[in-house]
Amino acid sequence: MDNLGVKSPLKRRQSGVLLHPSSLPGPRNLSGNFGAEARRFVDFLAASGFGLWQVLPLGPTDSKGSPYRSSSAFAGNADFISLENITAFDLENSHQQQYEPPPTLEASYQLFLQKQGPRQATYKTFVDTNHHWLEDYALYRSIQQMYPGLSWNHWPQDLRNRKPAALQSIRTQSETFDFILYEQFVFHHQWQDLRAYAQSKDISLMGDLPLFVAYNSADVWSHQNLFNLDDTGLPLSVAGVPPDYFSKTGQRWDNPQYNWELMAEDNFLWWRQRIGHLHRQFDLIRIDHFRGLEAYWDIPATCITALEGHWVKAPGQALLDALMDEIPNLRLVAEDLGIITPEVEQLRDSYCLPGMKILQFAFDSDDSNPYLPHNLVENSVIYTGTHDNDTSLGWFNSLNEYDKHRVLSYLGTPNEAMPWPLITSALASVALLAIIPMQDLLALGSDYRMNTPGTCDRNWRFRLQSAQLTSKLSDKLLQINKQCHRYDK
Repeated sequence: MDNLGVKSPLKRRQSGVLLHPSSLPGPRNLSGNFGAEARRFVDFLAASGFGLWQVLPLGPTDSKGSPYRSSSAFAGNADFISLENITAFDLENSHQQQYEPPPTLEASYQLFLQKQGPRQATYKTFVDTNHHWLEDYALYRSIQQMYPGLSWNHWPQDLRNRKPAALQSIRTQSETFDFILYEQFVFHHQWQDLRAYAQSKDISLMGDLPLFVAYNSADVWSHQNLFNLDDTGLPLSVAGVPPDYFSKTGQRWDNPQYNWELMAEDNFLWWRQRIGHLHRQFDLIRIDHFRGLEAYWDIPATCITALEGHWVKAPGQALLDALMDEIPNLRLVAEDLGIITPEVEQLRDSYCLPGMKILQFAFDSDDSNPYLPHNLVENSVIYTGTHDNDTSLGWFNSLNEYDKHRVLSYLGTPNEAMPWPLITSALASVALLAIIPMQDLLALGSDYRMNTPGTCDRNWRFRLQSAQLTSKLSDKLLQINKQCHRYDK
């Protein structure tokens, strides 16, 4: 690929906010959804001078609520569906004067089955367009319901090995199968409606691509040959990272490794389908664990920690070439944190992909630290912290007095309380894109942290309160965004 003409996917100076839809205000403090509160958040972003909303993966979560251990790399999380947004038109009942939202998604499905009209044609188009993943996901969910608690490698052999007769039996006999198709149809259209609303307010959407997929997923079950599995379907090796900032023993993620050699034979079709799917959902895509495209930490499945792993080269250039050829206007951001080698930097820079800079990491060494604002390059995305960090106020309060003084000295001994000096520093930096977690904009402490890597409990629970999105806060943010030339209207 000739990269002489490649340009950054970051078009101009902008700022954004990191908030997963689950953290939006929800009924009875449950997960947020794509309803009225999502639009209200878009309004807040626009009024505050932001131009981008970053979310985490939108797929179904695991039992602990993690969006990074999803049962599908393509499906959407049905918890995000707003029942209030299932309109009379959706159910082909537009002549009804007094419309009451269905009490459950199942109830709306039963109403949908009773109607015939244009919406059914739209539904059929959705199913046909997404057949490469949708049917397998519906089969997977249907079989899961028949064998609760069992991973797919413990299903009856005909189902585990995807025998056509066994799968056809599920299609025709399971009540779940067709409902899952409808569920994903509703999710897709509600997300696209929300995206259109965001676009009407000049707000771009940034999605997240976990590099690896969960073992207990429709993806691995339906494409077993694309993963490094043994004859019984168990992983031979799993993904992770060596010891780093987050863990002294590294992280063992349990995700099966890809069979890259086989994937290359059809020019990475599964990947092209996966990225194409995300490209239709988002304006910008963050590749989580980008360094795994250059080399990945391969851990034997028999080992209980990540210490026994070793680096294996990955076909990152061939994959990115295939993706860029398939989608010429593809806009990617590289999550390049952790152990980054010159080879990883070369892969990133050869496609002009912006990397990530985290201000919380900027003060643990000397003035040459690459995350300090004076060392940044334009083609980068600066964060105060990410969903894997403590909140910036929690991080600052955890520092000793010497390190606190060093941070405040670098930031000019500001009069305003933390984390505002850190937020202003990020927005004032040369990085073309600055993204601030919502918790930092609200000056929240460690109790509101989104995730602690390497742990399973008390993560993914942050919930925004409607009363926190005040005009006073948006006026303050608009002024800062204007001063930092991130708002040009």
